[in-house]
Amino acid sequence: MIIHTIVPPELIFQGLEQEFASQQMITRNGIPLIVEQDDNMYKVVRIMSSNPDDYLRNDLYPGALISLYDN
Repeated sequence: MIIHTIVPPELIFQGLEQEFASQQMITRNGIPLIVEQDDNMYKVVRIMSSNPDDYLRNDLYPGALISLYDN
């Protein structure tokens, strides 16, 4: 979604701070990911790569659980 507006993002996305507060960015095998921590696992929220091959991986996809301790 692309929004072209002069309105500040804080006014458009009011109330979503809590939803984004639990998300963090990590790099796994050179692939940048937005994840949420769930006990001793990360849940992949979004893949932030510009490489199309990264979106075809079977181990990294939105909703996948990956270990905190694997590199």
